[in-house]
Amino acid sequence: MTINKGLMTSATDLWATPQNFFDDLEKQYGKFDIDVCADSSNAKCAKYFDKQMDGLKQTWAGKCWMNPPYGREIGKWMKKAKESAGNGTIVVCLVPARTDTKWWHDYAAKGQITFVRGRLKFGASKNSAPFPSAVIVFS
Repeated sequence: MTINKGLMTSATDLWATPQNFFDDLEKQYGKFDIDVCADSSNAKCAKYFDKQMDGLKQTWAGKCWMNPPYGREIGKWMKKAKESAGNGTIVVCLVPARTDTKWWHDYAAKGQITFVRGRLKFGASKNSAPFPSAVIVFS
């Protein structure tokens, strides 16, 4: 397996969800129906929206998993997650705990917040992320 080392640094906005962390969330929330922001190398569900499908333009339904790009676009993903909640839709989001940002106050703070203890090791990285994480649930 080839690892793109660029995915393991803060120079990227892509952070692959640690499998054991995802498995624990599925135990807590039940099986997810769709990964709304993924690609073939990091999708956590059999059904997923990739970049070409553009999850921001899709209808989200059921129990949704989201680990969005952590760059400037994260606010759009959090807005979509918050707006998609309702009518039985649940969106569980893994995001950096950036409590000083506009998107955090406008969207994340309106969900159920669980701060992750310690720092996650994303993908196949040997090192922990350079930021704290949080799980936000919109339902």
